[in-house]
Amino acid sequence: MSLSTHVLDTGSGRPAVDVPVRLERAVLTLDGAVKGWRPVAETVTDGDGRATDLPADSTGTWRLIFDTAHHSEFHPEVAIVFVIRDASEHHHVPLLLAPYGYTTYRGS
Repeated sequence: MSLSTHVLDTGSGRPAVDVPVRLERAVLTLDGAVKGWRPVAETVTDGDGRATDLPADSTGTWRLIFDTAHHSEFHPEVAIVFVIRDASEHHHVPLLLAPYGYTTYRGS
């Protein structure tokens, strides 16, 4: 299984370079509710705005936290929570960052 992300600054029309990214895994209660998060890895986006080979190594609920303070005055941090159901597939979770908004989707 593999996980990657790509941050694009849609305000400038360019990749967002050197954005700190933290990967966390959900810690669940016995009934399956999220009770907290365990840090798994930290990295920064490269010259193309990408962070590849993140170690999401199993199914479950995961979170990517992007430190976007240098790219957005309105959104200093963006957290994307997602679920991996098939550990054999590649997962790509991009972030499109605008001055006053953001969006994400499951990429390929």
